[in-house]
Amino acid sequence: MVSICPTVTTDNPATYRLQIEQTLGYAHRLHIDLSDGIFTNNKLIDIDEVWWPGGVRADLHVMYADPFEHAQALIALQPQLVIVHAEAEGDFGAFADRLRHHGIEAGVALLPQTPVSAIAPALDLIDHVLIFSGNLGHFGGLADLKLLEKVQEVRRLKPTVEIGWDGGVNDQNAKTLADAGVDVLNVGGFLHGAQDPTAAYYALQAAVTGQAAAQQSPTQSRTTEDEQDEFPWKPLDDDEDGLF
Repeated sequence: MVSICPTVTTDNPATYRLQIEQTLGYAHRLHIDLSDGIFTNNKLIDIDEVWWPGGVRADLHVMYADPFEHAQALIALQPQLVIVHAEAEGDFGAFADRLRHHGIEAGVALLPQTPVSAIAPALDLIDHVLIFSGNLGHFGGLADLKLLEKVQEVRRLKPTVEIGWDGGVNDQNAKTLADAGVDVLNVGGFLHGAQDPTAAYYALQAAVTGQAAAQQSPTQSRTTEDEQDEFPWKPLDDDEDGLF
């Protein structure tokens, strides 16, 4: 069963609350974005401002240059899953062990230019692989379907791992992504940019299942072409070590 997971992406606590409130009544899982302004070119909401409704699963997507400096604060939130980037600094093995000790799953995200081979040695420690095709720290972006090759490669190396997709999900490509083996569709602009986010959610659900939407189809997302063309991430320098 494919999960449709609304993303929460903002630097403003009031907007954060609004984005979460938009999902009440239909979302059982949230993808909450955190960024430090170093790994990305913008800073999102602080860890100590993060919350989510009871009974909802929370995945934290941590876009930090060194996420392990914040391990204790992340663990204290008790999310279901913490996703860090393969391109970040630090000892992923030690971090994954620490997460699992506290009952939290460990995930790794791959930027478009990062091959699956970069995380292959650590797949035994990884519960979730996020294929990233978006704009780090922002809504918008396009779903680069060429990256589905990574989904196939990850599935071949570890058939049981959960695979997520982040970037450009909409009602036109959701079924393609799901049929290719993506387990979790993380959706930002298509939901939050719609006049009726609830209708947008059910339109995605209908697209994945091939059934008629339970509600009227939403209006098109208000994401602009300029926003889609942005790709504001900062890769590590060549002499810097990543996680793997």
